[in-house]
Amino acid sequence: MTTSSRTDPPPADKLAAADVLAIAAHRDDVEQTCGGTLLRMASRGLRTAILDLTQGEAGSRGTAEERGQEAAEAAQILGVSWRQALDLPDGALENTLESRVKIARVLRELRPRVVILPYWQARHPDHATVATLGYEACFLAGLKKVDTGLAPHRPFKIVYASLYADVRPSFIVDITPFIEQRYQALMAYRSQYANQAAGSALFVPEEEIRERTFAEARHYGLLAGVRYGEPFAQKEVGLVDDLTLVPVQSI
Repeated sequence: MTTSSRTDPPPADKLAAADVLAIAAHRDDVEQTCGGTLLRMASRGLRTAILDLTQGEAGSRGTAEERGQEAAEAAQILGVSWRQALDLPDGALENTLESRVKIARVLRELRPRVVILPYWQARHPDHATVATLGYEACFLAGLKKVDTGLAPHRPFKIVYASLYADVRPSFIVDITPFIEQRYQALMAYRSQYANQAAGSALFVPEEEIRERTFAEARHYGLLAGVRYGEPFAQKEVGLVDDLTLVPVQSI
């Protein structure tokens, strides 16, 4: 597994690859919103990856170095084959050409078929910014005349992790077999979720995190007729070939 903060593309003979790439503002965002989905995809033999856009230097708890170590541990639990963090400013993300190019380099390096982004409406401005920034970087990565030293690539599908958005999901991923691993990946961030004085008014007490995490996953699982689930939104309509194979019972 690769974990670093490198921002330049690697030599052409050392390219990584991923089927599913999750892009998030901060280390631990993916663990909160789509960690179970990455576990499920990995269990199916798909290659998964995570791109964190910031180092976490502006967080109320912990240091960027601590969060980097925790992110590496969480990545191992999630079974991802590649994880890196860019150097975009934590707490001050902007949708600039420079930022789009940095993300486009990674997209061309990994060449994912699916990209997971945060939902486009969020309490934290960084999260909402990543939804637009990531989408536009996906478009930019497919332009032949944009020179990043790597061949153009545009993901086939972009979906949005909507766990914290008050919206009806487009679909749910069944994460029932992976709920414990998902929770352990989140709790790898001891600097963030262990009880401590710093940020105590902002963070959920450690003893409540498990209950809240499982309750949210249970809620979305019930919507789809499974025990635990993670919700996603897509902007495109769905396409069905056989009505008899459409999942989730109506009555």
